Amino acid sequence: MKKVLCNLLFICWVAQNTMSQIAPDSQGNRIPDFSYAGYMAGEKKIPDVPVKIVVPTTADDAGLSIQAALDYVSSLPLNSDGFRGAVLLMPGEYKVAGSLYIRASGVVLRGSGMGESGTKLIAAGKDRRNLLRIMGVNDKKVSTDTLTVADDLVPVNAMSFAIAGTNSLKPGDKIIIRRPSTAEWIKELSSGHFGGGLTSLGWKPNGYDILWDRTVVSVEEAKVTIDAPITTALEKQYGGGFVIPYTWDGRIANVGVENLSFISEYDTENKKDEAHSWLAVSIENASDAWVRYAVFKHFAGSAVHIAETAKRITVENCKSLEPVSEIGGQRRNTFFTMGQQCLFLRIHSEYGYHDFSLGFCAPGPNAFVQCYAYLPYSFSGPVYSWASGVLFDVVTIDGNALSYKNRGKEDGGAGWNAANSVFWQCSASRIDCFAPPTAQNWAVGSWSEFSGNGHWEQSNTHVKPYSLFFAQLKNRLGDKMEIIPNLLTIETEASTSPTLEQAAALTKLAVNPTPVLFDWIDRLVSENPISILSEGAKILDISKIKAVATRQKKESLAIKNGWLVRGNRIQTGGRIGIRWWSGTILPAYLKREATPHLTRFVPGRTGTGLTDAIDDVTGWMLQRNVLCLDHNYGLWYDRRRDDHERIRRMDGNVWPPFYEQPFARSGQGTAYDGLSKYDLTKYNDWYWMRLKQFADQADQKGLVLLHQNYFQHNIIEAGAHWTDSPWRPTNNINNTGFPEPAPYAGDKRIFLAEQFYDIHHPVRKVLHRAYIRQCLDSFKDKGSVIQLISEEFTGPLHFVEFWLDVIAEWEQETGKHPLIALSTTKDVQDAILSDPVRSKVVDIIDIRYWLYRENGTVYEPKGGQNLAPRQHARQTNPGRTSFESVYRAVSEYRTNYPEKAVTYYSDAYPQFAWAVFMASGSFAGLPAIKDGKFLESASGMSIGSNLNIPGQYVLSGENGYIVYTTNKDIDLKSFPGKHTVYWVNTETGAISKDKPQSRRSSVAWLVKN
Repeated sequence: MKKVLCNLLFICWVAQNTMSQIAPDSQGNRIPDFSYAGYMAGEKKIPDVPVKIVVPTTADDAGLSIQAALDYVSSLPLNSDGFRGAVLLMPGEYKVAGSLYIRASGVVLRGSGMGESGTKLIAAGKDRRNLLRIMGVNDKKVSTDTLTVADDLVPVNAMSFAIAGTNSLKPGDKIIIRRPSTAEWIKELSSGHFGGGLTSLGWKPNGYDILWDRTVVSVEEAKVTIDAPITTALEKQYGGGFVIPYTWDGRIANVGVENLSFISEYDTENKKDEAHSWLAVSIENASDAWVRYAVFKHFAGSAVHIAETAKRITVENCKSLEPVSEIGGQRRNTFFTMGQQCLFLRIHSEYGYHDFSLGFCAPGPNAFVQCYAYLPYSFSGPVYSWASGVLFDVVTIDGNALSYKNRGKEDGGAGWNAANSVFWQCSASRIDCFAPPTAQNWAVGSWSEFSGNGHWEQSNTHVKPYSLFFAQLKNRLGDKMEIIPNLLTIETEASTSPTLEQAAALTKLAVNPTPVLFDWIDRLVSENPISILSEGAKILDISKIKAVATRQKKESLAIKNGWLVRGNRIQTGGRIGIRWWSGTILPAYLKREATPHLTRFVPGRTGTGLTDAIDDVTGWMLQRNVLCLDHNYGLWYDRRRDDHERIRRMDGNVWPPFYEQPFARSGQGTAYDGLSKYDLTKYNDWYWMRLKQFADQADQKGLVLLHQNYFQHNIIEAGAHWTDSPWRPTNNINNTGFPEPAPYAGDKRIFLAEQFYDIHHPVRKVLHRAYIRQCLDSFKDKGSVIQLISEEFTGPLHFVEFWLDVIAEWEQETGKHPLIALSTTKDVQDAILSDPVRSKVVDIIDIRYWLYRENGTVYEPKGGQNLAPRQHARQTNPGRTSFESVYRAVSEYRTNYPEKAVTYYSDAYPQFAWAVFMASGSFAGLPAIKDGKFLESASGMSIGSNLNIPGQYVLSGENGYIVYTTNKDIDLKSFPGKHTVYWVNTETGAISKDKPQSRRSSVAWLVKN
């Protein structure tokens, strides 16, 4: 061991080396100093933190016990080194059904070994969650005092610059250095479009800014020195740079995970199963953290996933083995960072996709040092746009590429993926080293098939120093360097003319296989063990761990007096739908346009526009007085189909965000999107789990899920809507019987509604019946779900009859009675309602695909005519609606079917919400009514037709009246009896005894005395 290390040190620190031969360019740009990557910027080694509590093994779910221990240590005071203590897991298995969280600084989770006899943390169940989340609070507060960099040029690797004007910075200040992405710079890169005459995927100004997170070290008048170098030049001609001070109280630090195995359960019958944990460890809103001495098995996404809110992270001596997932985009990004100053040291990965990879505009420096990927399915390197200051140092990609290049439109318009980045002493099947305009990339000592116009130095040659990272670290810290490189080196004789003695010695060595990193990691772990001493530590009493209390449910939705109520209170509020297909994961889009969703999925990333936290969705709805979420499955799975092409994709490099389908992938064959085919007899566990989670919170918070069983848009209109559909025969293993090749009309449109709604086809009928029952089974115990047949439904009567017959059959079998809404064209609606048997299954009449016009005529496309709603609207102008016409539509059905509720989501929703309400329609999009008694009182009222006069609408009941007028004052004397009069603000929902002034409409609530 000592001999190997001595040899390594000699190789690394020789004075004459290749590094010194690569000079800065004419502007002073040079290879960045990557030694600032890692825990404490490489200046301190990772400490062994004393154990404070021990968690015994248990045969039950260990999640609550481990979390209780982590929370206990989190409650302890920080010591002078910034640590609270470690949680120790014993040898054995710990099954965890949910996620674990480290939310406080100074906390370490430690196992008793990463080998077979050590600790195994097992992600149990089918949830696609992150098993362990190191997760501070994203409460960063940026200053409004933005400073401008004064220099015309701040070169790559610079650590100081001048500030224009008043310099208010001081040592210790936390700052963001922002390099804007200007139109001029994008034009110079030719990244505004990527061919085809289309610009939708091209870079847009301000969408690709680089943001370095730094600390001020010193200030001398206008000059500021920072604690780590920048990795892209700040050039005034391309927008210069800006400095923004910030504070971040919620970011945590000094957090670690070590000495254990992470294992995900999965369906062993399906080697492409994705109904299991995707990420083992994720790190966000944290600095100076680590993951070391860890083995990861069977995860679908990442072993370690570092978010853009994390910095100075070390991942070392880790292995990722036997991943289980589809082979495609966002899967198996095994060791992945979007953060900065991250170090991946001595890492083994097998069968990954992008084993060692970086995310969008990762600002650097970031370093991968002595990493090995065995038979990956795609390249390693930056996956998205302009990661700058990346080092691959002594890295081997066995069977695929290392890549710095212009990726063009791949991954949603990644374009140039790397700048000012280095391959040092690397080997790969191919190395792409291209230099983008305004920057450089270097490849030194490379062994591969070569490609690119970057700076190449000594290809097919071993170079010195052996490791650029450790040479830079030694140059910076000298004798203060605490980290021992411990790199695996191969002692060899490079001479082409060895002596007889050398030949004899080398012949003896050739008997043994070359040492490999896989075994070297085990040796290092064995010879440098992490302490598992726990003397004096607390032992967690598992018997005292209590399950988290379930929130109390509100009353279930019910129909009372023709109103949809909870208890005695009418339910009112807005409605939102979900996106069907669009969106990106670019920061500019997420900040500006993202909206809530339930079954949109972005692996490892949580937030609006990504994988929405269900709590956040329901909170968003409550905050905005939104009652109903109208949900249907996506138009297609991944964003490549946004181009509306009908082509088969040549690989599974799918683009997020993913719009999950209700059916499960089979693991067999290849669908048009490059992933495996669907099995329509099996269902996507994650999709249905997410809907049920929302339904649970809807029960607790008084919200509503409008569950659209189908989505007609896939089978009518643009042919691309059908291309990736799970029902298309080439995309499933179920022989669904639709024509193949797909019968695109004019090679553009699709007209498959008649076949899709054919309930006599022997295969499709069985599949439809099972799927409808799945929709019912999934919510059988939920009190806030309403079932509708389909989004955009203009289908035929016979399919609606079939749908209702299946529901009736299910109700008879189970004894359950879900709320069923009839949401169809008017002719189909009327036919069902006149059917004495099927009408009994219907609880709610949903007016959505027809309307009364303000001139009294009706717009009523017929069902089963093989046109989508907007295609019908192109043939016949729907016309304009009015308060009176909306009132008429709702009131007619309420009068004719008094036992059923009526909702209205046709044209002009929610403009005429008060018309819906005054017609005794449910779910009216009223403003939040401040006095709950108003809606309780209204639930006992019906349309007071004998009191209606032109421009006045009345609800009447035993307790009083509610009166709405559009054109004049209300004549209160016309209402018999004595009343207390309250006035409702039609815009804000405020209720007062003071009559509002100068309003175009008025609402009076008359309460009988």
